[in-house]
Amino acid sequence: MHVEIRESGEHRKYYLAHSYRKNGRVLKLRFYLGLDLNEAEVEVRKKIGEKEILERIARLNAIQDPYITALSPSELEGLKTLEAKGGLGISHLSEEEWARFTEAFTYDTNAIEGSTVEAKEVADVLEKRKWPRDRSKEEIAETYGVAEAIRYVRKAKEHISLKLILELHRIVFKNSKMFAGEFRKKGVEVVVADARGNIVHRGAPSAEVRGMLNELVRWYAKNMKRYSPLVLAAVVHNQFENIHPFQDGNGRVGRLLLNNILLKHNMPPLNIELRNRREYYDALQTYEKEHNLRPTIELMLKEYRNLKKMLKKA
Repeated sequence: MHVEIRESGEHRKYYLAHSYRKNGRVLKLRFYLGLDLNEAEVEVRKKIGEKEILERIARLNAIQDPYITALSPSELEGLKTLEAKGGLGISHLSEEEWARFTEAFTYDTNAIEGSTVEAKEVADVLEKRKWPRDRSKEEIAETYGVAEAIRYVRKAKEHISLKLILELHRIVFKNSKMFAGEFRKKGVEVVVADARGNIVHRGAPSAEVRGMLNELVRWYAKNMKRYSPLVLAAVVHNQFENIHPFQDGNGRVGRLLLNNILLKHNMPPLNIELRNRREYYDALQTYEKEHNLRPTIELMLKEYRNLKKMLKKA
């Protein structure tokens, strides 16, 4: 690590800089030390900067490494035949079935994030444009937004790109959030804590969000014919949630992105139900800590079985 000094008018800005190699690429991180520092101040702040840069590298490595563990080669190969074995081809969804799926997905994906709009009220909003009492305008707007985003991914051509990710966020939150369609701005960091104040998730540093998403896009392009659609969708979804590129709304965009990838591989859509929220969060935690996809894949298969049951009831 070394100190960089930049002239700014009559002032001097001090940075601690560090370059390191990852996956054949040279990455550079900087930590701002301060303005017009003397030698003693530089030395004191260098120690703080060194610790911060090392912690940042550890977070980047943890988030960026999308290696798949705890699934054997035979299991990965077996997932490729799941569609044929389970009759999961998307052609069996009629427009009526798509409408029912959209209502269920809209309710569950918003409820997971705390929306108070109930399942029957979602149907009234989408089918009759009947707004329930005692529900905020933001919640109603996001009900319409998620349903519109489902229609969007059905027609979209792209599998994954930064443009697609931003558009999904814009569609869902265009009438409820001022930052709809915008990644976290520099300096806006995400730390998620449990009820006891313990940190359970730390998003990517805001300055690294675009670079890390681009790396995920490259990973997908490189592996889209190597792995089964379930594995591809699970990795992209979980990595996206680890990066946490938006100030808010990451869960909903991540689940839409998961569905977009499944649809592009001629797989049926998938809904993470509110009743399985704890299992969903546990699967994300396991992946973040161990890059173990097994709990996520098991949940996806469980939700596919639930999808079949839902479609048969009608």
